[in-house]
Amino acid sequence: MATTAVILVVSFVALLLLNVPVAVAIGVATLLAIFSLGDVPASLVISQRMASGIDSVNLLAIPFFVLAGHLMGRGGMAKRLIDFADALVGWLPGGLAYVTTLTCMMFGAISGSASGAVSAIGSFMIPQMTSKGYPRDFSVALTTTAATTGLVIPPSNIMIVYGVVASNVSIAALFLAGVVPGIVIGLFIIVAAAMLCGIHGIGKVPEERNVQLWRATLTALPSLFLVIVVLGGILGGVVTATEASAVAVAYAYILGFWFYREVSHRDLPQILLESGKTTAIVMLLIGTSQSMSWLLAHEQIPQAVSEALLRWGESKLAVLLLINCVLLLVGTFMDMTPAVIIFTPIFLPVAMGLDVHPIHFGLIMIANLCIGLCTPPVGTCLFVGCSVGQISVAAASRRMIPFYIAMIMALAVITFVPQLSLFLPRITGWLD
Repeated sequence: MATTAVILVVSFVALLLLNVPVAVAIGVATLLAIFSLGDVPASLVISQRMASGIDSVNLLAIPFFVLAGHLMGRGGMAKRLIDFADALVGWLPGGLAYVTTLTCMMFGAISGSASGAVSAIGSFMIPQMTSKGYPRDFSVALTTTAATTGLVIPPSNIMIVYGVVASNVSIAALFLAGVVPGIVIGLFIIVAAAMLCGIHGIGKVPEERNVQLWRATLTALPSLFLVIVVLGGILGGVVTATEASAVAVAYAYILGFWFYREVSHRDLPQILLESGKTTAIVMLLIGTSQSMSWLLAHEQIPQAVSEALLRWGESKLAVLLLINCVLLLVGTFMDMTPAVIIFTPIFLPVAMGLDVHPIHFGLIMIANLCIGLCTPPVGTCLFVGCSVGQISVAAASRRMIPFYIAMIMALAVITFVPQLSLFLPRITGWLD
């Protein structure tokens, strides 16, 4: 086992350092490790595991939610949500910071894309905040971190991936479990923004505004209604998660093409192409990661890690703290999807051995790895935010520190207060 594990880890890290795509690095590292076993047909195992890994009805929801997200991003939803958030909190001192955070939370949740939220909301709000005296690096840092909350608030593709990898975990229960933790993360980010605005004297006096709450609410309601359609349909037993994703595509199409009329059918081929590329990347990651998961199980590596962690940590708090530290480190150099697929089989048995519910642990993992989306060297949202805001990664990273602290504090609350994640699934009957 030791030799196989060393070959797997060393080859995987080496390939990543050579800038090999993560999916390819996972597949090649797994292939080399299986070769070291000698008596296992490597090519057959990997091809079978890749095929069976993506042969899941639940995974059909991913391409539909991806397509719905792209349709929403092009369909004029961002502007309506910004107006709605502005009507709610824009009148407060430092209001534009709260508007940005709240809009990112809503857009990220509806579209299911953190990087899409950074791009759509940031392209409008970052110049707006800069023109009102907010430092550009502050605006970029705020938008980047706030956008990640959309991966915790349902519907979320990464929750579907976790549910498939963890096995026998209800997607509906995961969706419900993410509502409160996502709001908690958003509130911590808002508090950090408010403190920075107060310390640096940013946005002291609200701008003169002519925003009518009722009008802004009416125009934003069709976009917000998508969450009700998806969650309500799943929780009401009307549709499955996969069927709800197809409904989301139809709804997003009607909204963008016929209701808001801000996207035309000439844009549809490009939208389909972008959605196809994203789906292909995710499915390749899932396939190769499932072959690695098979190897880990074959060599009983998760059991060895579990025993080592349980021997090392005498308390539940210590072990969860260690797991969070490892995931925070992993998130800095690995994207969220492969991290969830690779580390769920390793850490979930440890967590369950400590009586941590799989639903709760899924929220811990997702909230943790969201921080990695904002950190170099592989912070997708950070790079998108810097591109939109036209500043360097170094400048944004320095301003990001208070928001990192806020997100880590929110992660601690989510980790050590399981009721935040399990409350809604339990009262609605999705958990015993």
